[in-house]
Amino acid sequence: MDITTNDRPVYVIGAGPGGLAAAAALREQGIRAVVLEKSPSVAASWRGHYDRLRLHTTRRLSALPGLPIPRAFGRWVARDDVIRYLEKYAEFHELEIVTGVEVSRIEPAPGGTGWVLHATGGRELTGSAVVVATGYNHTPYVPDWPGRDTYTGELAHASQYRNPRPYEGKDVLVVGTGNTGAEIAVDLVEGGAARVRLAVRTVPHIVRRSTAGWPAQATGILVRRLPVRLVDRAGDLVCRLSVPDLSERGLPRPATGLYSRVKDGAIPVQDVGLIDAVKRGTVEPVAAVSSFEDDKVTLSDGTRISPQAVVAATGYRRALDGLVGHLGVLDDRGRPVVHGARTPAQAPGLYFTGFTNPISGMFRELAIDAKKIAKAARAAAPR
Repeated sequence: MDITTNDRPVYVIGAGPGGLAAAAALREQGIRAVVLEKSPSVAASWRGHYDRLRLHTTRRLSALPGLPIPRAFGRWVARDDVIRYLEKYAEFHELEIVTGVEVSRIEPAPGGTGWVLHATGGRELTGSAVVVATGYNHTPYVPDWPGRDTYTGELAHASQYRNPRPYEGKDVLVVGTGNTGAEIAVDLVEGGAARVRLAVRTVPHIVRRSTAGWPAQATGILVRRLPVRLVDRAGDLVCRLSVPDLSERGLPRPATGLYSRVKDGAIPVQDVGLIDAVKRGTVEPVAAVSSFEDDKVTLSDGTRISPQAVVAATGYRRALDGLVGHLGVLDDRGRPVVHGARTPAQAPGLYFTGFTNPISGMFRELAIDAKKIAKAARAAAPR
């Protein structure tokens, strides 16, 4: 392969799946790509996830460009196997990765072409283009609940949760009903927690991960370009047929459509045991958290409870403001205004990948974005 080597490579920020895929696709197009990773190794975010995590997308539909995921990893790939795959991916594609380097700010290069990256140790790196792939789950977010600092129990963000052993025999409140909160709640029940409550702010849509062998991801791929109203109606019918009404257990059906929620950034919960746990009463849905005081948690319905531990599955922030916020490329929620092959009009050569949460699967969309970015970068490269 003829790799273009010059003193202005394309810099890829982040050695997670999005960054690795982009670097491999750029290399395939003959463009030198240098991956900058602040952690000591690739797949840093995956190394920090809880033990029982698996991809909610199928192995076949989750491979990155140029290398299938081994069949031996099974249909729903476990966290440790995802890490092994990403390590092998970097090795297989002979990617140029520099670890221990954190980029703090990106600015246009003097002369109007290319970019200057300000990085660890006072480095200033000049690239012909930049791919920002720092990840959807970048900085853990815990709401500033009133009285939070006075809480005398254990309070941890879900990013600190590994397995249920430290919570065995304890009364635990999980806050947040996304996929992470739902799965941690089930893990705690199975791991011997004495009581598990799940604080619900917005009732989630719950879908079966697979029905009669057909994965929910495949449905997500098929419907993503259909009219929202049509998909909402179809989704409501499917959910009523496949998911029992859990209203009496404190988890009513959502009032808004599934795909309407997706368009607003809320992905449905893929069931890995939550439905059965709620039916049995081993996971107890309760109202959202309102405040803390000493050993008490006050819920939005006025109920006061005394869990020994709280796990906040309250999401993450993209944390892009310091990096690119001054360039006018973020929306009012701190998300890139474009992704994939498109670059902002005022920032040509600045690409973003991995900052959406698609119903069709994150890894699949990262793979698609990587190829598009590489082709766009090739087309924009000087001849």
